[in-house]
Amino acid sequence: MRLFFTTLLFVAAALLFAHPLLLISSVSRRLQEGSFPRSAGLRAAALALAGEDIYAADRPNELSPTVRNFPSRVYVPNSESASVDVIDPTTYKVVDHFAVGRLPQHIVPSYDLKTLYVLDDQGYALSKINPATAKLEGNVSVDDPYNLYFTPDGTEAIVVAEALHRLDFRDAQTMKMKFPLTVPCDGPNHLDYSDDGRYFIVSCEFDGKLIKVDTASRKILGVRQLDRPAMPQDVRLSPDAKVFYVADMAANGVHEIDGDQFQVVGFLKTGKGTHGLLVSRDSKLMYISNRGEGSISVMDLAQRKIIAKWKLPHGGSPDMGGISADGKVLWLSGRYNSEVYAIDVDTGKLLARIPVGKGPHGLCVYPQPGRYSLGHTGLFR
Repeated sequence: MRLFFTTLLFVAAALLFAHPLLLISSVSRRLQEGSFPRSAGLRAAALALAGEDIYAADRPNELSPTVRNFPSRVYVPNSESASVDVIDPTTYKVVDHFAVGRLPQHIVPSYDLKTLYVLDDQGYALSKINPATAKLEGNVSVDDPYNLYFTPDGTEAIVVAEALHRLDFRDAQTMKMKFPLTVPCDGPNHLDYSDDGRYFIVSCEFDGKLIKVDTASRKILGVRQLDRPAMPQDVRLSPDAKVFYVADMAANGVHEIDGDQFQVVGFLKTGKGTHGLLVSRDSKLMYISNRGEGSISVMDLAQRKIIAKWKLPHGGSPDMGGISADGKVLWLSGRYNSEVYAIDVDTGKLLARIPVGKGPHGLCVYPQPGRYSLGHTGLFR
């Protein structure tokens, strides 16, 4: 028996030395079967890239087999029109339109990539789109779904109930409530995770705060007040996982946050009404939408420096969006102009300005590369 356990220990050590990815995959499977505590499951799922940059699975056209045959579409939630417009990105034309619940805010891919959720904020529901057919297929009731995220192991959804001051942890498949977390801030709206999934940082729009939350225990680890004026919006972790970037619509720029220490370590001026953050498919650039002045700032992520600013001809209100699967086109909603913008990422040239419904917000380009979705309009790992 002693010889058996000694041999087993030797084999495990050899696997860890020679094939860390195989070991992580094995751990992930056992976690799904309930052999390990939930916190270990989160960590194993988050670290499955084993040292690569956190967006390494998001490279151009690296589509999961799950989504490879889905039609390429841009789904646009029109908040004021209570509708969704569907755009064919090859023709820049609206090819479908359907009504949804009240005040749709964002369109969010599910963790398993098989469903798109339209967040009917004031309708207290998630309208479900089947991306294989690009058609609506029912809905599920949830409280105040302003935004939606998923834990790195895919077991739970986090509904950001902005008006209720809550983060609602729900079963990721059924959306049944598991744990409502009341947050000590006003207007929680966007978040992103640390590279190991241990915690996430939430922006609170209406009182200028950031909140750090332990993912496994669902406990608040800290609250950080940003220098006023502050109206934090989108949150995105850098590819090397060293810095959280937080767009600030009142400060007109991007805060740099050390997540582990939960400290502000820098600030980059971008433009009026800084709002959305998107990382390029090669992890070298970040596209930052400046909603108040109709521009997009381009950041070199290695240098942490703004290197360009693209201004939309005749203005506009670029908000949230996504990047085409091939990485060549940036898609953004025009929040106050009832339009959507398609922008060439090589030149910054506006390729198309597409009329849609009133108040277009968190549009979703789909399908996109990635192994799984952490939520929002396309936060993939």
